[in-house]
Amino acid sequence: MSSGNSGALVGIKVVDASRVLAGPFAGQVLGDHGADVIKIESPEGDECRGFGPPFVNGSSAYFNAVNRNKRSVVLDLGKEGERERLFAMLEEADVLLENFKLSTLQAWGIPSATWFTERFPKLIHCRITGFGDDGPYGGLPGYDAAVQAMAGLLSINGDAGGEPVRMGVPVVDLTTGMNAAMAVLLALQARHRTGRGQMADVSLYDSAVSVAHPFLTNYLHSGKVPGPTGNKHANIVPYNVYRTKTVPLFIAVANDRLFAKLCAALRVEALTADSRFASNRARVENRDALEVELMQAFALVDGEELGERLLVTGVPAAPILDIKAVAESEHARYRQMVVNRPDYIGPGVPIKLSATPASIRRAPPAIGDFLPTSDTSVFDGEQ
Repeated sequence: MSSGNSGALVGIKVVDASRVLAGPFAGQVLGDHGADVIKIESPEGDECRGFGPPFVNGSSAYFNAVNRNKRSVVLDLGKEGERERLFAMLEEADVLLENFKLSTLQAWGIPSATWFTERFPKLIHCRITGFGDDGPYGGLPGYDAAVQAMAGLLSINGDAGGEPVRMGVPVVDLTTGMNAAMAVLLALQARHRTGRGQMADVSLYDSAVSVAHPFLTNYLHSGKVPGPTGNKHANIVPYNVYRTKTVPLFIAVANDRLFAKLCAALRVEALTADSRFASNRARVENRDALEVELMQAFALVDGEELGERLLVTGVPAAPILDIKAVAESEHARYRQMVVNRPDYIGPGVPIKLSATPASIRRAPPAIGDFLPTSDTSVFDGEQ
């Protein structure tokens, strides 16, 4: 990974006035790819600095994982003079990321979210909310787990017949952050044509509903309310965790060709000739009968050896690794997805561009680490 700044977004100036996870994650994506990102923090700092342990140099590992490639400027936005400093930054900025409550903006004398692009016509204003500013849930605060529940994600996660389970990864916040970064890039592209900025309205709720796939579309077309399926897939069979003599294997077989390869490896070729299992549609309809046959076959084999053999032949088969194994994985290190440097330890950059590579140029900032002078642009510092 490049240590210099030759990223695709060099020259783009971002004011990241968001906090906690979705907005900061979006700001980090932009910063990784070359944007100059100034993080605005209250005097108390972004509260996720305290989301630990573990802590590194006074901030949580949680905070550090979504705030690299930024500089921190402290502003008490409850004070008019400090807000004017923010507005001065926006005169120069290309992008504003924020997740303020609408009532907070109004208390500052900002009547609506559209005010920013009205005052700063070239600004890309990415507004991140829980549920949007209007509608039946408009203005409600958004929290990952609560939105998982209200968007149906908890209802389809967990063991079949069991209680709903929160997805362990904050998938709503992270998906919203990705959508926010994508929205910024789309709006920047549109500005090339129109010369004008625009507001991007990105909510946790919309992001969560959008990833309820395939359960939402299945319901819309069938009227059948789905429930938790455990490790099974609603539309694909076999797709499950199977116990072997050694280790459990996750198997995901999406077509008839792969099913035939799996059966050959398990020495149960007769299953492919059974009309009940001849197609994915038939296998879904006869799921229970097929699962009995496969579980018996898997119980007789060495999972480690079979898993490697299946992967070589193109059959999706994976051992279930814990986070320690992933962190120590040779492939994760080869792909630079685990970074361990004197100035930064954390996850790597997943988007790898050949001509304009991403880079980790700055460690996550200490609170207020950047103190621009009154006669200097906040964006004049080194990135």
